[in-house]
Amino acid sequence: MESTNSKVFILDTNVLLHAPLSIFTFQEHDVMIPMTVLEELDNIKDRGRDVSRDARVAIRALEDIFSNASPEEISQGVPLQKVESKNKLGKISIFADHSVMKQDAFFTDNEPDNRIINAALFLQSQSQREIVLVTKDINMRLKAKGAGLRYVEDYRSDQLIEDIKFLATGFHKFSGDFWQEISECRSESMKSETMGSKTIHTVETEQLKDSFINQYLIDETDHFAARVVGNDQGDISFVDLGRERLMSQKAWGIHPKNIYQGMAMEALLNPHIDLVILTGPAGSGKTILAMAAALEQVIERKMFDKIIVTRNTPEIAESIGFLPGTEEEKMLPWLAAITDTLEVLHKHDECKDGSVEYIKEKANLQFKSVNFMRGRSIQNAFVLLDECQNLTAAQLKTIITRCGEGTKIVCSGNLSQIDSSYLTAVTSGLTYVVERFKNFDGSANVFLKGVQRSRLASFAEHNM
Repeated sequence: MESTNSKVFILDTNVLLHAPLSIFTFQEHDVMIPMTVLEELDNIKDRGRDVSRDARVAIRALEDIFSNASPEEISQGVPLQKVESKNKLGKISIFADHSVMKQDAFFTDNEPDNRIINAALFLQSQSQREIVLVTKDINMRLKAKGAGLRYVEDYRSDQLIEDIKFLATGFHKFSGDFWQEISECRSESMKSETMGSKTIHTVETEQLKDSFINQYLIDETDHFAARVVGNDQGDISFVDLGRERLMSQKAWGIHPKNIYQGMAMEALLNPHIDLVILTGPAGSGKTILAMAAALEQVIERKMFDKIIVTRNTPEIAESIGFLPGTEEEKMLPWLAAITDTLEVLHKHDECKDGSVEYIKEKANLQFKSVNFMRGRSIQNAFVLLDECQNLTAAQLKTIITRCGEGTKIVCSGNLSQIDSSYLTAVTSGLTYVVERFKNFDGSANVFLKGVQRSRLASFAEHNM
């Protein structure tokens, strides 16, 4: 730990649980793991939950690094190495924070957080280098700053955006008339080609800055709507969809109520789009559009063999305890929104309950738990992952990589309704997947607007 230009990052336990391999993300700076963190990881590793798996991954990573190191090398620092890293990495060490003298401690040592903060304060007083405490715990950051620690940070290396307002919406709305704007600034640079019933236009990239594949384009008129289908060698290609054509789409008796739902339905029914990400507030139509598209393509068009619905299961109040029955019966309370949607889709049927049960069987509708998705290979299915704002990026990756040949997956969620204690709108797996798949030609993302809520729900939303 020689250079005073490099920093020393002290990692809290929750950082290693959030990102078990985060020790490799601090570039040329040094990483220090307090002994208290190892003790907490040891207590967590056998709890039988997702967090236990992350604890074990972190412990194994540390074991690989320190396996051949002497006690002196462990305390002084062992060079970090990562095969795929092109940058020089710093050292990692373990600090025996129990050895901090009582008189040097700012807090009592009966709490793990206190011992970690005391260790950071002790090192700050002994070193000329920047000592940085990294923790996901907001209250711990406040305590550390209040105690006099100069550098305290959240772990942000896995964040693709700094502020949720910069999240891609999946569409771009031009002011005024798009065609008039294009005709004024283009000229011979625009090309048009008809392929069957589709018309594809190509313009210079400068005219459609920051566009990405499958981004939708609309304007303030009542006729223009398009989707970007190519971005190559300085040219942007887009297929002319037409707003009237978007609004005339139909899936299982459902028509779009606004242009945002029209764009979402086009993505849901498009056989060339394997991943559809629907975000937006409650009441914007995410679930009903996804279910209508699923039923249409499974039963009417026979494009898929089954519908699999799954979601994370955080509780917003006290647990009601264990639920009896099979996996699907246990999931029914969590997936009541899906059964509610099916009832809405068949509310005009003579026997609504009978229709819903018949459709569940006809569509081979399966309710599955996220906990049992690991290791599966889902073939030729329409997968709806509901409420996925409560999933981490790693959990979403696990589910998406389960999708095999002929499977389409829809991720839907509302980033303003996160129930997980460890996630924010910026760190949610939903945000991560929106940004990570933005330039993948097999995915589309639509932020839905135009909420359809009752007067009561709307008043509560804005006044409580």
